[in-house]
Amino acid sequence: MTTPVCTSASTAAVPAATQSPAYPSFSSYVRARQPLLLRTARSLTANPSDAEDLLQTALAKTYVAWERIEDHRALDGYVRRALLNTRTSQWRKRKVDEFTCDELPEPEPEPGMADPAEQQALRDAMWRAIMKLPARQRAMVVLRYYEDLSEVQTAEVLGVSVGTVKSAVSRALGKLREDPELGLVR
Repeated sequence: MTTPVCTSASTAAVPAATQSPAYPSFSSYVRARQPLLLRTARSLTANPSDAEDLLQTALAKTYVAWERIEDHRALDGYVRRALLNTRTSQWRKRKVDEFTCDELPEPEPEPGMADPAEQQALRDAMWRAIMKLPARQRAMVVLRYYEDLSEVQTAEVLGVSVGTVKSAVSRALGKLREDPELGLVR
């Protein structure tokens, strides 16, 4: 008894859908959402190259789980969670690479531009103040103001009502206004 051999005639019987890429909608999702997702990755890292690597890893995890994701309307939330989990894992495994040098390289300030050190101090103070917020309020503030999501989109991502988002963000902004560290920068 001989075993059948695949010939060109037998491959013609295979449906065209199985010959196409495994996830054509994944590719279109990545093309459509990459700029927004890259911005999210950049907010989690201090280096644009690290942000690209982080996004690539999160998208690879999403690709592997693509068939298991039931609601493709929630993909942004899934990828954001993958970004955050991946970044947390990287942070836990990080190595400290510090080198001493005799002179710090600092660029010459451009006339009329705000001092980069002051801008960084303001950003750092803002993040410290945001980190003091309760986790739920912090998530809502980040989604609303750093991710530029609407109140409706924020509510969908977090699975709460729009009213909850409005009130929590209002309370969070009130706490940020009262933060003594931010009062010094104003």
